Amino acid sequence: FEVRDGQPVRLKRESVNFGVAIDLTKKDGTRTLLVPNIKGANHLRFSEILAAYDDVVTRARNGKLQIPDFQGTTVSLTNPGTIGTVASMPRLMAGQSVIIATGAIEYPAEYQAMAPEALSQLGISKAVTISSTYDHRIVQGAESGAFLARVHQLLIGEHRFYDDIFRDLEIAYPPMHWSVDRNPALLGGDHARDQIVKQARVLELINAYRVRGHLIADIDPLHAMPLHHHPELDIETYGLTIWDLDREFITGGLAGTESAQLRDILDILRRAYCGKVGIEYRHIQSKEQKVWIREAIRQQFVEPRPVSPEIKKQLLWKLICAEQFERFLHTKYLGQKRFSIEGMETIIPLLDQLIEGAASRGVEDITLGMAHRGRLNVLTNIVGEFMAERIFASFEGSVHPNFPADEGDVKYHQGATSERETASGRKVKLMLSPNPSHLEFVDPVVEGIVRAKHDAMTTPREESIDRALPVLLHGDAAFAGQGIVMETLNLAELHGYRTGGTIHIIINNQIGFTTSPEKGRSTIYSTDVARMTQLPIFHINGDDPEAAYRVLQIALDYRQEFNKDVVLDVVGFRRLGHNESDEPSYTQPLMYARVKAHPGVRTKYAQQLIREGLMTEDDVNQLIKQRVESYEATLARAKEIVAQKAPVKELPPPVQEEDGSTILETNVDAETVRRLAHKISVVPEGFHINPKMVGQLARRAKMGEGEVPMDWAFAEAIAFGSLVVEGTRVRLSGQDSGRGTFSQRHAVMYDTQTGQTWTPLAELRSERNEHAVFEVLDSSLSEQGVLGFEYGYSVIAQDALVLWEAQFGDFGNGAQVIIDQYIAASEDKWKQKSRLALLLPHGYEGQGPEHSSARLERYLQLCAENNLQVCYPTTPAQYFHLLRRQVRQETRRPLVVMTPKSLLRLPAATSALEELTSGGFQPVIDDGEVTKRESVRRIILCSGKVFYDLNAGRKKSGDERVSILRLEQFYPFPEGRLREIFRTYPNATQLVWAQEEPKNMGGWTFV
Repeated sequence: FEVRDGQPVRLKRESVNFGVAIDLTKKDGTRTLLVPNIKGANHLRFSEILAAYDDVVTRARNGKLQIPDFQGTTVSLTNPGTIGTVASMPRLMAGQSVIIATGAIEYPAEYQAMAPEALSQLGISKAVTISSTYDHRIVQGAESGAFLARVHQLLIGEHRFYDDIFRDLEIAYPPMHWSVDRNPALLGGDHARDQIVKQARVLELINAYRVRGHLIADIDPLHAMPLHHHPELDIETYGLTIWDLDREFITGGLAGTESAQLRDILDILRRAYCGKVGIEYRHIQSKEQKVWIREAIRQQFVEPRPVSPEIKKQLLWKLICAEQFERFLHTKYLGQKRFSIEGMETIIPLLDQLIEGAASRGVEDITLGMAHRGRLNVLTNIVGEFMAERIFASFEGSVHPNFPADEGDVKYHQGATSERETASGRKVKLMLSPNPSHLEFVDPVVEGIVRAKHDAMTTPREESIDRALPVLLHGDAAFAGQGIVMETLNLAELHGYRTGGTIHIIINNQIGFTTSPEKGRSTIYSTDVARMTQLPIFHINGDDPEAAYRVLQIALDYRQEFNKDVVLDVVGFRRLGHNESDEPSYTQPLMYARVKAHPGVRTKYAQQLIREGLMTEDDVNQLIKQRVESYEATLARAKEIVAQKAPVKELPPPVQEEDGSTILETNVDAETVRRLAHKISVVPEGFHINPKMVGQLARRAKMGEGEVPMDWAFAEAIAFGSLVVEGTRVRLSGQDSGRGTFSQRHAVMYDTQTGQTWTPLAELRSERNEHAVFEVLDSSLSEQGVLGFEYGYSVIAQDALVLWEAQFGDFGNGAQVIIDQYIAASEDKWKQKSRLALLLPHGYEGQGPEHSSARLERYLQLCAENNLQVCYPTTPAQYFHLLRRQVRQETRRPLVVMTPKSLLRLPAATSALEELTSGGFQPVIDDGEVTKRESVRRIILCSGKVFYDLNAGRKKSGDERVSILRLEQFYPFPEGRLREIFRTYPNATQLVWAQEEPKNMGGWTFV
């Protein structure tokens, strides 16, 4: 109030300036009281009042308060309860209308000697006395009483008081509510049963947190994710109330306890499942694994050991490296695409510690796969600092001389290899696989690479898988949206594709280009697809590097213990647009307002370490300076290298197309054929063969002796077997490859009484190479996933015969990205070579448009600069020699084979034993039935099955003026051999190309 004309006048102010009493202790031990105020408190949200309160208290203790901080106070709060006062009547200052005092929060005096167990059973809680001292000229007694009544209502949760506070503070779970205590122990009736029911409900609550606690975990640095509170996480769902918090219940072993107060149970559950990490593991069927994970959670999050100062410094150093790398590039090359990792910098210390931790657990080789987001940062700060020079040279518009492959693709698609010595002195080989723009398609490639590394080791498989580790980094939108992810996950436990567990890390920036999560997926999390393979999923707040470090320890231990996949979903944000020239606020204005206000994880973590006394601000600034100087020095070297390169004055000449006429001798001796024929035709003692196979095995034996012509399956088996005994590993993979789509191969046979398998060729061994074995694998019903796996395998197993077989040739459509971006282009883009062979059944035989064509024309369209081999053999012997040539020739390049269907059993399409024991694959087969070459007027050039149709027609007509040549190899095109054969027909005047495919398909356009 104030005095006007000698009369006191009550003033009604628009703003409440809320005075806060602060008790300070001076150096001499005396105490003083300051009452600054929070201006306009009635216009502030609770979070803003809390921030203002912290600010004014901090400034008071540091002696930074100013006179305006004390002016205009309208209401004050004093809290003598902090020094034990139960109730007090504070004195009003001149002109002040009211002052509120809060006493100590304690049990009433008459109950303070009672045992805690008795207090909880009686429902006696602590209480606080609130008093109001007011100037009756301003505040009437009834108003003061009404005010205190309102405070009482709010304190017991009426008017959604706590709900609004929790929502404003973005606390994921709801507040507890005031309720009447109905304790079965104090009531009549069957109170024992009621007590048992309540106990059972507590156990249900514990399980609910284990299953659904992740829904309310604090995992979003932006606090932009919608909250997914579930009623099963609310104690009221189970008939429990705030009066039960101090009562003791059986826990079933929670955190190593047999019983605990409900308050402590909730505290344990929230620390375990609702902190900075949300954990999904209860969908796993294995009890052993669930118990193991539960114990690991206890060790890392319920009763954690402190993270060592050394680890904390390492985490900060890598955050600085990651942040400053992006800022350096942004400053030096403004607007150039780099697909920054800003907002997700925690990924870099996480990968750094992954390498350190994996090495300490016996891992010697780590293969990483990732898309373009953050790849340059990973190359520089994980694979090796020497990569920065390579990257800077690329930004300067040149190619580093040590990395000529960079000429073939953009910088953020390139891969690298290195060897790192860890802090413990162990050496780890690192490989970052190159990847096209097709995001997740590197996933199966990496798995295949690691499988090949396992197979090359001399240790047993269960030891090898612990020594080589696949690590896949995914984008959140791509992980949920691209089917290749599911196909790759499905390979994890399959025989022949298992790699002993992959560490999956999601770079979750909560957006896919410009698409928000609610528009990009139908699931709560981007990782929900991963639940299909019974693996644990950890959702990690990217602002907490230490939480990420703790999860990593669990993940590595779990992988090595159970050899299963683990998913680490690191949630952050994307500081800039999809690329550095995009403006993200066009489509996500609210999200990017939060992004703009976020200081960055490096800043937040550095402030934490400064508060802990581990570092000073000067220490942090010195580390930043050190890193920037190293980047500057590296850039100077890169510029010097670029300046020394001679300018390109003319384009290099076109690559000379090879002539595919050369014939490589790939024959085997007759004794080898007989020995292998015996191997695949004689049934082991005690094995119950299918009766229908008896005749086929008998024919195999006769084929080996040369008594009957050999068919395609026999020639293929001899090719595979001969390669194995010569020291070459053979791996055939595809849908139904064991038996063969057309029931022709029967490489795997089954005991009719036990179901046990017999794979004759798998029993072969080589004296030259202990790793030379034969594998035939029935794959999952997947094309792109399995083909990507086999491509990756072939990249490492350079001298093995690795084959992928399509069930029908057109199924290759489902793997087109792998074919286009890897198989056809990898050597040109990344200098990555492969001998992978594709077997694609092809031929028009009345099975409709889908199961007829293998789309030969598509593969021919991909042919350029000697990148592929595309062949269409017409005899078993040709197929035999083609398979052997693939690993016997010096040139390493993929092979695409149009394989037969009806020809598998066509009597005319057979070969003699002598054709295997001499010669090699012929790119062109001349017409062996022409007796008078001078009589030929028309030369028909064809390929594949149509030859037999044409030849049958010619025999029927008796026309000797026609010669039919078979083009067995389309690419490299055998021009020399064709010209040579054409010259042997001196009177030919017509050259005709014949095919069974439509004109816009097949080989016509290419030829």
